[in-house]
Amino acid sequence: MRRAIALLFFICLTLSGKAVYADTEKLQILLQRNNCTACHLIDKRKYGPKLTEVAAKYANDAGAVKTLAAKIKAGGTGVWGEDIMPPQPHVSDTDARTIAEYILALK
Repeated sequence: MRRAIALLFFICLTLSGKAVYADTEKLQILLQRNNCTACHLIDKRKYGPKLTEVAAKYANDAGAVKTLAAKIKAGGTGVWGEDIMPPQPHVSDTDARTIAEYILALK
C-alpha cells in the first residue's frame, strides 16, 4: 500500500510539472541540444554562471521556473554582473520550462 501511495505521489508531482529531482543526464541532453553548453556548465563557470549558482540564486523564488524559462528565451543582462545572455528564441517553450525545472532542482 505504501508503495502505491509513493508511486501515486511521484506521478502527481511529475504531471504537475514540478521537478522532483535534478536529472542531470536529461538536463545535459537538453543543454547540448539547445546549445546552452556554449556558455553554461552545470558545475563549472564558462561564460555564464554555473547552473548550480543559478539554482542557488533562485532557490526560494516561487516563480523561478517561469522567470528562468522566459530569460532563456528572451536573454538578459545585469543579473550576473556584466554578463550578457543573448536571446535563445530557437528553444521551444517546453524545453525552456524543462531546463528551468531541472536547473532549479540542482543541489
